[in-house]
Amino acid sequence: MTTYRFGDEIVDKESEMFNSALAAIYKSKDRPVCLCRSPGVEMYVVHIADKFFIKRMPNTGGDHEASCGSYEPPAELSGLGEVMGSAIVESADLGTTSLKLDFSLKKIAGKTAPEQGDGQADSVRTDGNKLTLRGLLHYLWEEAGFQRWSPSMTNKRNWGVVRKYLLQAAEHKSTKSASLTDILYIPEPFVLERKDAIAQARTAQMMRVAQTAGQTGPRKLMLLIGEVKSISPSRYGHKLVIKHLPDFAFMLNEDLHKRLNKRFETDLSLWDSIEGVHLVTVATFGVNKAGVATIEELALMVTTENWIPFENRSDKTLLDTLTQGGRRFLKGMRYNLAANRPLATAVLIDTPSPTALYIHQSGGDDYDEALDELIGGSKMESWVWHPEQGEMPSLPAH
Repeated sequence: MTTYRFGDEIVDKESEMFNSALAAIYKSKDRPVCLCRSPGVEMYVVHIADKFFIKRMPNTGGDHEASCGSYEPPAELSGLGEVMGSAIVESADLGTTSLKLDFSLKKIAGKTAPEQGDGQADSVRTDGNKLTLRGLLHYLWEEAGFQRWSPSMTNKRNWGVVRKYLLQAAEHKSTKSASLTDILYIPEPFVLERKDAIAQARTAQMMRVAQTAGQTGPRKLMLLIGEVKSISPSRYGHKLVIKHLPDFAFMLNEDLHKRLNKRFETDLSLWDSIEGVHLVTVATFGVNKAGVATIEELALMVTTENWIPFENRSDKTLLDTLTQGGRRFLKGMRYNLAANRPLATAVLIDTPSPTALYIHQSGGDDYDEALDELIGGSKMESWVWHPEQGEMPSLPAH
């Protein structure tokens, strides 16, 4: 059980006094201390929607015990290392995070959104100074804790839970031009009895960016995060239907639909072929004078039944083996990192010391050298599976 020191007082997280202790130390501006290790690791407190939350200090995830909820593997094992401190700038003093984005939140008439790249055509082309759409989704997913798994989480994740923690993750985070919570739309779970109220709330939120008569200049865009239900032809292009939004569709023009199928062919094929997985989208969209929403740019992410992201069949096989085996682990997120660059697929946190798990891909000599360098440069224990060579080796013992 995690315990914290608040001044001279020690309180565990499950105590009835925990919330009042958070409130008191927030007002005092002192630092709470996590006691997962001796002599402790400093934390800070944020205030979100009338509640107080304890957060780890920037760049201190590795200072916590692996069993602690604040533990984070070294950033260089995933795509986080490329963007932390440049595209993602945290301020513990202010309790805020500044995000630099490589996509636009404005629509200029006649200008087409650039195609979402993944670095496959050019293995050195990623911009760590700005977050891609996929990078932003991965960041919020990690901040919400959905890359983390333990057996106690079984059957406790659904869209309502996902939405709640994504919205919390977006609090106190801002872009150059807006607070993330002001532009983020995540549909709430659909309840037939509340159909009209849900529609009215959606309309009110989207009116913030809706085009008005006689409007000139750039149009504001919003961000959508939702689970894809279908992508199908419409009269003048295609439409994206999101689960929990049965009476509302997002329109895609023919060019964007073609680029979507090309860029996210792997994600779409995994979603189509594996029963029970989820396909999550993050997209920018605008609303015209008629109230019709049109997607400008989007990215996709496929997840397991437990909402843990994965990239290919081997990835899914390893995650299934871990979850069915009752293991505790953290999933490595790619962020901006190119698909042909290695990363730790997961980090086991129930071994005597954290263990990085790698899945070898057939990427040629450059990939092999990069993987060897990643493993050799890490102080963490490692495990490697070569799917092309056959059976998965035994996983490290608990």
